[in-house]
Amino acid sequence: MTTIDGEVAPGFEPVRKAFMENFTQHGDIGAAVCVYWHGRPVVDLWGGVADPETGRPWTRDTLQLVYSATKGATATAAHMLVERGLLDLDAPVAKYWPEFAVNGKADIPVRWLLSHQAGLVALDQPLPLAEALSWGPMAAALAAQRPQWTPGTAHGYHGRTWGWLVGEVIRRASGRSPGRFFADEIARPLGLDFFIGLPASERDRVSRMVYRRPAVDLTAVPAESVPEELREQVAAWRDPNSFSNRAFAVTDPAAIDFDSPEVQAAELPSSNGIGTARALARMYAALIGEVDGVRLLAQETLSSAIQEQANGKDQVMVIPSRFSTGFMLPTEGNLMTGPNAFGHTGRGGSLGFADPAHGIAFGYVMNHIVSGSDDARAALLTEAVRKSLTRSATPREDHLGGGFHSSQQRPE
Repeated sequence: MTTIDGEVAPGFEPVRKAFMENFTQHGDIGAAVCVYWHGRPVVDLWGGVADPETGRPWTRDTLQLVYSATKGATATAAHMLVERGLLDLDAPVAKYWPEFAVNGKADIPVRWLLSHQAGLVALDQPLPLAEALSWGPMAAALAAQRPQWTPGTAHGYHGRTWGWLVGEVIRRASGRSPGRFFADEIARPLGLDFFIGLPASERDRVSRMVYRRPAVDLTAVPAESVPEELREQVAAWRDPNSFSNRAFAVTDPAAIDFDSPEVQAAELPSSNGIGTARALARMYAALIGEVDGVRLLAQETLSSAIQEQANGKDQVMVIPSRFSTGFMLPTEGNLMTGPNAFGHTGRGGSLGFADPAHGIAFGYVMNHIVSGSDDARAALLTEAVRKSLTRSATPREDHLGGGFHSSQQRPE
């Protein structure tokens, strides 16, 4: 029986119910969810087991690796540099990174890196993992790489390379590594428990991940047995030379152990952010408004940052996707809480986003990494947030920390 700890403000009880059901019905092992509403926390819940091997419980300060939900944190850093006049999204990348201006890349603007339009999803020659983790060799390899398609003519999810590409621009423009910039300019002012490059002192707080694959491996069944709407995607998965596979095979070995201390300590701004649901929600809350006196971006900067840049068939994911400059935008498969929302998912289910129209900021992290479209956990939580908003028309004073009582809950 899983213990759920934390607090929920009146009106947001549907989120607690959905969080409980994620454990009892949808496979959560250890997880946390946090919601801010108009700059104040209204949901802060956690529960389950952080390490199934030892039975270590998930506590208030358990840290979780969130895979590509990291991209939202890195994009935030880039837009802060834009606001400070240190980065121009429409300037060539080569203005900041001169070595980049080879093999047809001299005119690629920074904006196309952030919005997955640069065509640099893969490397002709993958790098040894140790070199990739050390940063410089991967930045050099991407600077020398020829794009896989004519930049600006298509978009495709730069699942791994995005972090080094955007991160190197942040490094050149700010003089600090992306993880250092995030720590100094975002995490510290907001008091966020979130790291891009985990300090050794925090290692013992990190959960251990458990991986579940789909019940049916569609790549192993006859093509005629694959549902018609999935055939193109499955064909791409079966092809080792497709962008769908090569985008996640830029290192040798291609499979990266994200539980390893070496990987968690490195800076992978696309993939290895480690933090709490509370930190994700608080960061997004500070993007759309003030949180305890801190606002990360002015409204004008934010409005520009979340404008759609790419929409349609994704050359890597082989499904429709939408991107602004660095953030995912709502799609049929990821509605968030409405059409004005922006944020980023992570492999296996994690999600962070903000919805300025509703004043909502959301973070969900978990250690049961579920592959496939049948994972409904984040969607059920966001649906519960939408339901709560219909019950709570205006912000009230009884937010978390406002003195209301909330006891432990044990889902039946």
